[in-house]
Amino acid sequence: MIATAFIAFIALADTWREAQTIARNLSDRVLAGSAMAIAEKVTLNQTGELKVEVPFSALEMLASTADDRVFYRVDAAGGIMLTGYAALQPVATGLSGFGFADAIIGKDPVRAATITRELSTGSSLVPFSITVAETTLARNALAKTILLRSLVRLVAFVATIMIIVWLSVTFAMRPLEKIGVAMEVRAPDDLRPLAMPVPAEALPLVFGMNSFIARLSKALNALRNFTGNASHQLRTPLAVIGTQLAIARRANSPLEIEASLAKADAAVSRLERVLAQLLLMAKVDSTNDKNERYQADIALISREIVAEIIPSALLQNRDLGYEGAAQLYATIEPVLFGEILRNLIDNSINHTPAGTIITVSSKQAGQWAVLTVTDNGLGLPPIVIEKLQDGFSRKTEPNGAVHANAGTNGHGLGLAIVGEIAERFGATVTFATRPMVDGTSVAIAFQTKI
Repeated sequence: MIATAFIAFIALADTWREAQTIARNLSDRVLAGSAMAIAEKVTLNQTGELKVEVPFSALEMLASTADDRVFYRVDAAGGIMLTGYAALQPVATGLSGFGFADAIIGKDPVRAATITRELSTGSSLVPFSITVAETTLARNALAKTILLRSLVRLVAFVATIMIIVWLSVTFAMRPLEKIGVAMEVRAPDDLRPLAMPVPAEALPLVFGMNSFIARLSKALNALRNFTGNASHQLRTPLAVIGTQLAIARRANSPLEIEASLAKADAAVSRLERVLAQLLLMAKVDSTNDKNERYQADIALISREIVAEIIPSALLQNRDLGYEGAAQLYATIEPVLFGEILRNLIDNSINHTPAGTIITVSSKQAGQWAVLTVTDNGLGLPPIVIEKLQDGFSRKTEPNGAVHANAGTNGHGLGLAIVGEIAERFGATVTFATRPMVDGTSVAIAFQTKI
């Protein structure tokens, strides 16, 4: 509305300038006509001198208002005034023989016009000039009339625009008011997307709010997931530590104290591993940006990780190795892919007997790059395999997170991390007990294209 009013003010100023130009041009035409009417009455007498008869009609056409005053002057060659008002000075004329100018007579502003003419004596030409002037009351009144009429139209136009804008904004904002009310009355845990009809101009706002709600829901789910996992996984090692310290305090011999402290130390080590995995799971929950994924060589990454873990596996009497493709590309984030492989290898090391052979392999299978971790340990009962597979094939949370209790037999947290990262990559996880021999195989199929 302010912008419209400002534009109207500029338009009104331009109208005033145009009105003054129109009034001045009209006044000049009347002045020129009056001067030419007087010039037609200028004649030569028998001696060749100029004779002037100023017609009343020539001056009457100038008197457009009762308050305007009219002036005239007739000059011969050399500026000799023949008749008229001495205070009125002729105006310089151009090649056209006409000249116009604003002047002052006494205290009155006037508009003056001068024309130059010549009369022939037969043997020579006798030049003369006619100057007429009129006060500017009529001219200013005409300009003000034009301005006033334009002002009335502009005011009506601006008022109409403002009414239309006010009505449009009022009706257009009603859906936004409904959105505000809907958000205000919602329960704190109601994170459903907004679904209500709004004008096209308000759709970006609704999309932005729904995007924010989705991110908030994901963050809250990640927090609940982390809290639930922490509560479930930390309780047992903390209880073991407390129990063993209590036993150590009541022990009767150094050997009993040392045995209890060793168990407590083992529980502390397990607690450290659990905390590290919980922190990793929280990191996985907070990173779901597909822009972080790109084509990477999972065969190369797998060989490097296996080489890194082999010394630790040998200390625990496990035979760890890699076989398969020398080069295999998949759409992953390398750091998180590394965490998948480390958790699968750790699971095999921690849940198999000494002397177990653990093999990491990779191969191309159609449009998928498949990573497999296989061991020839004791294997898992079919019921456990079924529960593990079910845990990864269903979405237990809106963000697709798999809780630690999706696994069984102590495999939960590490496999939960595997499941969540695989979910981020759009990968599939398959568990199986190797046929004919003992052992477990975990295969993950990654997409080869973004």
